[in-house]
Amino acid sequence: MSDIVVVYELDKPVATRSSPGSPGEEERPVRRVHAAPTAPGTPTTTGPRTLCGKDTFAMETARRRPSDQRGTPWYPDECASVVCPDCDAVMEI
Repeated sequence: MSDIVVVYELDKPVATRSSPGSPGEEERPVRRVHAAPTAPGTPTTTGPRTLCGKDTFAMETARRRPSDQRGTPWYPDECASVVCPDCDAVMEI
């Protein structure tokens, strides 16, 4: 599956708590985890659309690459609850 990249659709920024006197940072929680093909000729670059058809422009590329090992999920374990069902269905094929 080296021609697939895991990407995160991020939610709106949420201010995190900070100590008094220091500015808070903004955290963008993962809304949905998608799979996307790589761009033609560049295996490290995400293509323009996910497998479910969403635009990848504003998505963040995950460090994790899908495994070629059968029975191993293509998405990070900690994101199992937010996996895109459409991308997951395509990855099952």
